[in-house]
Amino acid sequence: MDHCRQMIMIRSIFLFLDRTYVLQNSMLLSIWDMGLDLFRSHVISDRLVQSKTIDGILQLIDKERSGEAVDRSLLRSLLSMLSDLQVYRESFEVRFLEETNCLYAAEGQRLMQEREIPEYLHHVNRRLEEEVDRVITYLDHGTHKPLIACVEKQLLGEHLAAILQKGLKNMLDENRVPDLTLMYQLFSRVKGGQLILLQHWGEYIKSFGSSIVVNPEKDKDMVQELLDFKDKVDHIIDVCFQKNEKFVNMMKESFETFINKRANKPAELIAKYVDSKLRSGNKEATDEELERFLDKIMIIFRFIHGKDVFEAFYKKDLAKRLLVGKSASVDSEKSMLSKLKHECGAAFTSKLEGMFKDMELSKDVMIQFKQYMQNHSDPGSIDLTVNILTMGYWPTYTPMDVHLPAEMIKLQEIFKTFYLGKHSGRRLQWQSTLGHAVLKAEFKEEKKELQVSLFQTLVLLMFNEGDEFSLEDIKMATGIEDSELRRTLQSLACGKARVLNKMPKSKDVEDGDKFSFNGDFKHKLYRIKINQIQMKETVEEQVNTTERVFQDRQYQIDAAIVRIMKMRKTLTHNLLVSELYNQLKFPVKPGDLKKRIESLIDRDYMERDKENSKQYHYLA
Repeated sequence: MDHCRQMIMIRSIFLFLDRTYVLQNSMLLSIWDMGLDLFRSHVISDRLVQSKTIDGILQLIDKERSGEAVDRSLLRSLLSMLSDLQVYRESFEVRFLEETNCLYAAEGQRLMQEREIPEYLHHVNRRLEEEVDRVITYLDHGTHKPLIACVEKQLLGEHLAAILQKGLKNMLDENRVPDLTLMYQLFSRVKGGQLILLQHWGEYIKSFGSSIVVNPEKDKDMVQELLDFKDKVDHIIDVCFQKNEKFVNMMKESFETFINKRANKPAELIAKYVDSKLRSGNKEATDEELERFLDKIMIIFRFIHGKDVFEAFYKKDLAKRLLVGKSASVDSEKSMLSKLKHECGAAFTSKLEGMFKDMELSKDVMIQFKQYMQNHSDPGSIDLTVNILTMGYWPTYTPMDVHLPAEMIKLQEIFKTFYLGKHSGRRLQWQSTLGHAVLKAEFKEEKKELQVSLFQTLVLLMFNEGDEFSLEDIKMATGIEDSELRRTLQSLACGKARVLNKMPKSKDVEDGDKFSFNGDFKHKLYRIKINQIQMKETVEEQVNTTERVFQDRQYQIDAAIVRIMKMRKTLTHNLLVSELYNQLKFPVKPGDLKKRIESLIDRDYMERDKENSKQYHYLA
């Protein structure tokens, strides 16, 4: 600074020289530049002076990095001096960057061992902020890029995989949103950082999701857990990953992978879960909440490959909701249908829509039947309501012949005459398993109305004739099939509302048990529902539904093979299989396709080539 002050004085005295002589000779430096040049060659370029100066500067910066306070203005003037003398880069910057590199390489290694990942990431962030501040305060601006790159490489780039392996799972498990946001921001600064984060993100979703889906013990909570997991993952993408498209797509792929690891079960459970929400009795949800819930379910439904399994179970449950009058809201039912239609096309929902049509048509038929009954000579004291179901739309029910009381049979005949008079050529088949009735009952202290299934009705009506019956008597009188009868008696004698007494008392109905009317029955309600039993799914029902799906799949595979062969006339096995995979909407194993092809060859739809067994020809 002294030198500069003296130079200014000299320049002022010799101003005339600067403005005339120096201007005329282009080879000469101006007085000021000559002064700098002399200072550079005699003072700063002296080896001892230079090494002591630079060592001192680096030492000060090192102290500051380890947290001590230093004189920043001294550093600023020293470094601007080096810049003015044009020796900043070769004398200072090269050594400065080397030392920075060594410092942060060692620090990265050490702290990765010692610290938890969130803490480490905050440290890296702080270091980056400090270095930027250093550039602003006293370093030359040209140093900014190489300096920051060096910090990023040593503290982040070298440890990407280790950071993810050590910390990502915990941060996601504990839903640490701020830490994940920081991780995403830091990884985005480093080359290849986002890519490796993306891979680990996919892996995490697959492993967490598989733990929900693959474990049969978790079945009863599976769907709720999937919905919660999906919400959590969406929130992390929105907030932490700035809605990055790549992360969204990776999430979708991962969901699809893990949800189909276990065939068919997730689809079945989703259908049942929707059923539980759409049933009346699900009081906690308003229509808007239900709507939001259905939208979420549809997102998960999209990931599933075997949508036909969902359809089969959904149809079975929908039928029960409609027939037992247990649907929470027609609007929600219709809304779900339109979502399914939008997702899978009209063919997927045509039968389900048909079920609703049947219910509406049945209402009109009943109005006409009521009028018909009023004009009938003997109207009778029982009200009969009939739902007329088109066979193709509804699930298949096994018809069961039971012994109905005479007055019921008479009513059925009257209805049959009335209906066939309007629609000739149709066939009516009564489905006794689905019927339900309201009975008036007189107990010792009070009168009640019991809402019961048809089977329960038949059992209870017997007690008008006698006081005690054994299991065998009831079976003879009603004609109800054994396992169905045991369920029915269990609901009447072992459930919450025990209108029958069972001897001996036990949870299950055994051979030789005796049943008697419970006259002392009390209940706070006037009308009591005991027909919940019809809503419960039995194991056989579940097996049958699954069986039926597989049966349908066989037909679909056959139809697809014949369609393709008819168009192509001749195809090799591999081409046929790949074409089938394009056309079929559900997952199939190559072995199953082979069986179907064999079966079609046996039935003369196609044949093998005589020379090449891998080639097939279509037989018209």
